[in-house]
Amino acid sequence: MLRALPRALRLWRPWRSPGARDCASSATTRTPEILVQALTGPDQGITEILMNRPHARNALGNVFVSELLEALAQLRENQQVRVLIFRSGVKGVFCAGADLKERERMTAEEVGFFVQRLRGLMSEIAAFPAPTIAAMDGFALGGGLELALACDLRIAASSAVMGLIETTRGLLPGAGGTQRLPRCLGVALAKELIFTGRRLDGMQAHQLGLVNHAVAQNEEGNAAYHRALALAQEILPQAPIAVRLGKVAIDRGMEVRFSWSGFKSAIHWVGCSKFLPHSCQSSSEMDPPNTQGVRPMYM
Repeated sequence: MLRALPRALRLWRPWRSPGARDCASSATTRTPEILVQALTGPDQGITEILMNRPHARNALGNVFVSELLEALAQLRENQQVRVLIFRSGVKGVFCAGADLKERERMTAEEVGFFVQRLRGLMSEIAAFPAPTIAAMDGFALGGGLELALACDLRIAASSAVMGLIETTRGLLPGAGGTQRLPRCLGVALAKELIFTGRRLDGMQAHQLGLVNHAVAQNEEGNAAYHRALALAQEILPQAPIAVRLGKVAIDRGMEVRFSWSGFKSAIHWVGCSKFLPHSCQSSSEMDPPNTQGVRPMYM
């Protein structure tokens, strides 16, 4: 079963910006908005983050963001986390984006402070050392899609609806969407989607390359989660250090014009790693992956 965050992962007092007034998600007694589950048995190594704010459709409020930041801070130090899945506990919704009702009660200073925290959250997701998968079984609008874009992989159900719709409300995507969407789809298509505020269903998103896989929704409303779990199970047997270094090499390589810098940085890191002596144990491509490290095939 999914469990509430343990003391090490959970904020017992809701976060408030300096001088902030009471907000909708800042009740002193409340249900945790972020739940964490570490799978066991053959799925050991897969961890799930469940977004659970049903009354606000998983909108990105103060408490939600704080609890998610705390969970990520703890999980990133856990070497047992091999794949991290983001899923929703609210049927029909992945994440509805920023909590605009809560934002209306903030001063301009508080809004600026919160937006910086929101950007920091997306950066933390993007920089998470293990592969991350967004299981999009419902609406992912505005900041909700930005959260999914910060993940390495995205799975959408046919019933999912997604888009950077901020321009339809006189706003701009402020948590990384204007950077990550062009890197995902290309500049021209990203501009078209942002300029128009267009919404896409799961199948349309897959045709454009916005999501890795699209699946028909089931009666339970969790088809994308099951496909994400199957993908995580496919990643799980691979050498964990090699997978993490592959992520580093790709991400750093995307930050600059074509260069070997990201790959060389990853190789330099493994060269200084305690795992290097173990990485030579598998000498053939037909050998099973070495789950302790990597084979320095191109050093």
